[in-house]
Amino acid sequence: FRQQRGIVRKRSTEDVLSTDHETNLTGVTLDIDTGVLFSGDVKCVLQPEVTQGPYYVDGELVRHDVRDGEPGIDLWADIQVVDINTCDPIPNLYLDWWHANASGVYSGVVADGNGDSSDASNINKTFTRGLRPTSSEGVAQLLSIFPGYYTGRTTHVHILAHVNATLHRNQTLSGGHNAHVGQFFFDQSLISAVSAVAPYSASTKEYTPNANDTILAQEADSMDPIMEYALLGDGVEDGILAWITVGLDASADYSVSSAVTWTAHGGVAN
Repeated sequence: FRQQRGIVRKRSTEDVLSTDHETNLTGVTLDIDTGVLFSGDVKCVLQPEVTQGPYYVDGELVRHDVRDGEPGIDLWADIQVVDINTCDPIPNLYLDWWHANASGVYSGVVADGNGDSSDASNINKTFTRGLRPTSSEGVAQLLSIFPGYYTGRTTHVHILAHVNATLHRNQTLSGGHNAHVGQFFFDQSLISAVSAVAPYSASTKEYTPNANDTILAQEADSMDPIMEYALLGDGVEDGILAWITVGLDASADYSVSSAVTWTAHGGVAN
């Protein structure tokens, strides 16, 4: 309607940061129907492409639980993927998901600036990484832990959308194309609540708030990249259910490069 009337309304980071993303739904449990979370409110807005970051690992497994025993607050995530060309949900898309652990370290990569670079075993770890297919309603569901942060960035999650990829018997993908590279974020109040709980509270890294994160600002200029959420108990310690709708162009094809490839014999640095 705004386009038809020639009305230009530009979003701003201030709009996003001033919004409280904690749900007002009642009785939210892990068994809630995704149709309730995404009840007709299809946000058909293109999410901007942003940096994939330096620690992308390709060849990761398609799986629901990506925690791998990492300590932290359980995070159940529902991500609805919508094609902005049709405003319809996209089924059978594989969503790549990765983020740092509670200490601000990424698995699968040995590099300066990513935890203890002398720990060569980290290249063979896969915590908080994995892929999930979208359902007929375009929703990918997975279980992770709430991400930690590291110097220079606010708390965030990386995503990459694989279209027309082939799933193999060993639960890996090949082929297809990469239709989107983006990041998700969380309310500052939620981050603060999590940061007060162990093991997050042990972090000594300098924290960058949402308001100072340049990647969040890139996305917030045109859409809201902060996940809605509900606490599953009286506090964050009992777990968090978070959800968001991502708009992308399913025909787009973006080039990505991985730092490491996960293989049957562990990680191989590229």
